[in-house]
Amino acid sequence: MTECLQRETETLLQLSQVSWYGDLLNSRLKSAMNIITSVFFGGGTPSLAHPSTIAAVLETVSRQANLSDTAEVTLEVNPTPVGRSKLEDFFHAGVNRFSIGVQRPQPSAGFANCGRGQEAVARGVSVDVMFGRPKQSVESWENELSELLRVCDDHVSLYQLTLERGTQLFKQVLGGEVTLPTEEETAEMYLCARKTLHQHGLLQYEVSNFARQNAVSHHNRSYWKGTQSSRTVCPCGGGGVLREARTQTLEPDIWMREVQQKGHATRRRIQLSHLELLEEVLVMGMRMMEGINHKHWELFSPQLGLHEVFGTSSDVQELLQRGQLILDERGLRCSWEGLALLDSLLPALLVELERRVSQRLQEDEHAKGQTNRTSPR
Repeated sequence: MTECLQRETETLLQLSQVSWYGDLLNSRLKSAMNIITSVFFGGGTPSLAHPSTIAAVLETVSRQANLSDTAEVTLEVNPTPVGRSKLEDFFHAGVNRFSIGVQRPQPSAGFANCGRGQEAVARGVSVDVMFGRPKQSVESWENELSELLRVCDDHVSLYQLTLERGTQLFKQVLGGEVTLPTEEETAEMYLCARKTLHQHGLLQYEVSNFARQNAVSHHNRSYWKGTQSSRTVCPCGGGGVLREARTQTLEPDIWMREVQQKGHATRRRIQLSHLELLEEVLVMGMRMMEGINHKHWELFSPQLGLHEVFGTSSDVQELLQRGQLILDERGLRCSWEGLALLDSLLPALLVELERRVSQRLQEDEHAKGQTNRTSPR
């Protein structure tokens, strides 16, 4: 397993144009190449792996690319005695930030010991907590937040329970055996959490994420700004960037066989269209409190600025007048009130984006046709 992880890491770094392909480059040029500033071990339960496996993957990253000495290295951990017992070993393996997934903060789940004390050796601790669960009320949620802040005051991520079709909970809710809080109640829980966390000094920097200033997740910010290398990003001849999405094999046995055979288990590589790329930049960027600044948008859309795309739309103007959106010299972003309503704001933005990109494409094609007609034969 460890060898497969190392081999796929090498391949994906090369596909992402981050690897320097062995010793072909001198040290000065290596240092000028893409610097990896964050590594995130997540999805599933990576803390079940032996710390030596984590160390081996990080060693591979360092060997193949420029892994910064100050890189943020995060590991998702379950708040169990087994998970806690390995924290120090993971720290010595290179992990300096732990993301602890809990459904309900309670000492009996081993949560209380995952706060300031044991992880003091690491850069920080993030706690993922879920609301909108069965039998949960606004009052009980407030109590849970109080317990949460008593033991962890660095970084908190909020997640609303999502019913997945085919799960046991889905069947129970569908059959009336279990009831969930109403939409109004979950909305109140979210607003309650925003207020409480803010009062305790954890500032919101994204829809679901709150942190003290020195505890903001670099990996998360890179993901939402579209600057991480988990997708291939490369210069485009006409300006802007090209990006591709990848589909990976999920079944462990098949994954190992494919990695052994071809060095990776990527099933598909799909290059995003220009519109798909801008839609992703818009949706991800608007999740952040800071929104999308003009310079960042221009990196992906050098020919259509934010004002050109959204400044003349009557629907967007209405959102601006309501105080839910802000479009100014800094860029485009949600207001404090608007961020809580992001899902209802995005459709208008996406429709206008598609309209303006299509319109610009037609204008360019028309101009090209006119040029061809007037060119001497």
